Amino acid sequence: MTTLTNLLARKQQLLDRMAEDAGNEREEIERLLKQIVTALDLLGHAGPGTSSNVPAGDRPRLDGA
Repeated sequence: MTTLTNLLARKQQLLDRMAEDAGNEREEIERLLKQIVTALDLLGHAGPGTSSNVPAGDRPRLDGA
């Protein structure tokens, strides 16, 4: 599974738990959901095929230069 798939699956699990009337877990679930949303936002900014593990200067250029 990709990172994106894992994050989306985890988000759905947390939303399902919240829908089941999480009660005293609600704050923790909301905190975890915020982390997932942040991670999804960061993935969206990285774009497809990029990796934060590779410094920008070490990535191959698409224009062939």
